[in-house]
Amino acid sequence: MKLAIALCVIVSVFFGSQLVEANEVKILDVTAKREIGFFGDSYLFVVTLEHNDEDWNHFADRWEVWTPDGKILLDTRSLAHPHVEEQPFTRSLSGVEIPEGVSQVLVRAHDLVHGDSPHTFLFTLPEHE
Repeated sequence: MKLAIALCVIVSVFFGSQLVEANEVKILDVTAKREIGFFGDSYLFVVTLEHNDEDWNHFADRWEVWTPDGKILLDTRSLAHPHVEEQPFTRSLSGVEIPEGVSQVLVRAHDLVHGDSPHTFLFTLPEHE
């Protein structure tokens, strides 16, 4: 009997963690285009996300551009509403300034229930490919 209970606990912990991960926001694609401006160069980022948005209490609410070392937050694209009927979905953010010497960035996503997703996307900037 104790073995059966222990087995049930192990199975529920394992499958429970799989269900939580399955509900976290995933980054499916990232593109970026360098924009030449009067006051300097910046980038237009286009990011495609997938998330099991349920309602106003559980949806992907933002994605962010970071340096690979995770120390400098470069910019944030807020998502103002759930995308229940639109999955996956793509949103853009222009004017992202990248510090000198940075050739790659991390894109990170967030949802209201799980917080920061462990799924990140390492992206090499176009001028450095």
